[in-house]
Amino acid sequence: PKSGLKYAHILSYPYTDIMSVGNLHRIQKELSQIKNTNDKLKNVQVEESDLFVWNGVLYPLNPPYSRGAFKIKLIFPREYPFKPPTLEFLTKIYHPNIDENGAVCLSIVNPELWKPATKVTNIIEALIRLIDEPEPEHPLRPDIAELYVKDKKRFLKNAEDFTRKNSEKRCHTSIQFHNNC
Repeated sequence: PKSGLKYAHILSYPYTDIMSVGNLHRIQKELSQIKNTNDKLKNVQVEESDLFVWNGVLYPLNPPYSRGAFKIKLIFPREYPFKPPTLEFLTKIYHPNIDENGAVCLSIVNPELWKPATKVTNIIEALIRLIDEPEPEHPLRPDIAELYVKDKKRFLKNAEDFTRKNSEKRCHTSIQFHNNC
């Protein structure tokens, strides 16, 4: 089907009154861009009944996380792009800026700093940067942030071990979101 018609059924949802066709067009365009051009977030899938909930598999670039892959969820408010999406890690990760429940401390999606011109690709790039370069000055897990600052070698070992035990396997072929390779 034509991309403009692919999610046409969404227009009949009860929440349409607080969205515009422009919101839908923007999110469809960004979904297409991320699926076609992003090598850091793979296998992006939209939840069956909600174009505003995306699942994907994040591929960090640098150790200690580069040997694993991490399932994430992006949840877009109906007011997107005027309000930022929220991010959630579905795969556990040992990181000072991501809590045990998968919440992420990422300034680009902070409601007070959010800019409507920000695209999902910018968010994914910022998230990869945060994974690769933790910000211990803005921790969600102070104990891990303290270890990162005081004993980086031990932090890297802990993160590598945790990644090996808890992350998704990296695949050279397409990853199915709900299945392993």
